[in-house]
Amino acid sequence: MTATVIDGKAFSARVREKAGKQVEILKRQHGLTPGLAVVLVGEDPASQVYVRNKGKATQEAGMKSEEIRLEDTATEVEVLDVVNRLNADPTIHGILVQLPLPKQVDEMAVLDAIDPMKDVDGFHVINTGRQAVGLPAMVPCTPLGCILMLKDTLGELSGLNAVVVGRSNIVGKPMASLLLAESCTVTIAHSRTKDLPDVCRRADILVAAVGRPEMIRGDWIKPGATVIDVGINRIPKEDGKTRLVGDVCYEEAIEVAGAITPVPGGVGPMTIACLLANTVTAACRQAGVEEPEV
Repeated sequence: MTATVIDGKAFSARVREKAGKQVEILKRQHGLTPGLAVVLVGEDPASQVYVRNKGKATQEAGMKSEEIRLEDTATEVEVLDVVNRLNADPTIHGILVQLPLPKQVDEMAVLDAIDPMKDVDGFHVINTGRQAVGLPAMVPCTPLGCILMLKDTLGELSGLNAVVVGRSNIVGKPMASLLLAESCTVTIAHSRTKDLPDVCRRADILVAAVGRPEMIRGDWIKPGATVIDVGINRIPKEDGKTRLVGDVCYEEAIEVAGAITPVPGGVGPMTIACLLANTVTAACRQAGVEEPEV
């Protein structure tokens, strides 16, 4: 049996459409235009593409979009000055500092300087702490996209065994918290886990976020399990060019799993869509208004 392919492009389009409709309502009923500012330090090509795509998506949703670019020689003080200015700007409801930052800038210092209410990336320690104890918080975009796709695919998640492979602060840990909040039984596995294939085989839900191309093989997957592949890895082809693959060996896994996200076209598109959703949420919380139902 071949797995159902979870179409992240189609699902993200629905999330973005919802955000756009919410923005229309907020403008009409409250005179509120959600604003997102993205700060890019340096000339990293991949980061430039991400920033450009985020700005385009923000404008398409009817939001205010501001982009601040700094040279790769910018000091930590200069970056913090930008963050502080955006914190004080009432027209900016979401602040995203594109990572990685140059080595002379302390990433944690910059992330901690962002107003937690405007932290639409969900990386501030206050937001991670609030999420961990089940309080309302800004949730990191990639895990949020994963949980939305899981609920759309499976419906009720309560009681399912979930294995998250990867323990990063950006994906692994918040993903585990979201699954716990849905009453899953959650295991966080990683490079030091003993008999990792056997741990993965117990999972009804397997989330791969380890950053190793095609590490998780088809025979690691429980028949019928739902597989969410967060990995984006570029590997060489025979013709000298490269191609994108996930952390899961897709060709093997699709023959075993019940449902699976492809790479590309799975989790990736959901990240920007959830950034828009988080910006709407942040704007409503800061303005003290209910998030529109659409």
